[in-house]
Amino acid sequence: MSPLPKCPQCSSEFTYEDGDNYICPECAHEWPKQAEVSIDERRVVCDANGNVLQDGDTVTVIKDLKIKGSSSVVKVGTKVKNIRLVEGDHDIDCKIDGIGAMSLKSEFVKKV
Repeated sequence: MSPLPKCPQCSSEFTYEDGDNYICPECAHEWPKQAEVSIDERRVVCDANGNVLQDGDTVTVIKDLKIKGSSSVVKVGTKVKNIRLVEGDHDIDCKIDGIGAMSLKSEFVKKV
């Protein structure tokens, strides 16, 4: 059996497990058993040129994109502000002026 970690707040050795958490009986501090995801393990989303994208970035569309279920097209050079990164095939959620809320693939945008 592996030893339980010390409390990160008061360094007490008397911690115990409760479900998915560790609990310190001395200071009542609770923390999750799973370690936080380090920055290196996070998913990195890059644009068409290999630049790393982050939430809130502004990007430009590099290819005409047909909108599914509509006759509209997102034209080359359309600037998209304040993007939000999400999981999945279409990894950017955004609002495009004149069109509305959309999901885009990062391979069709470049960072401004």
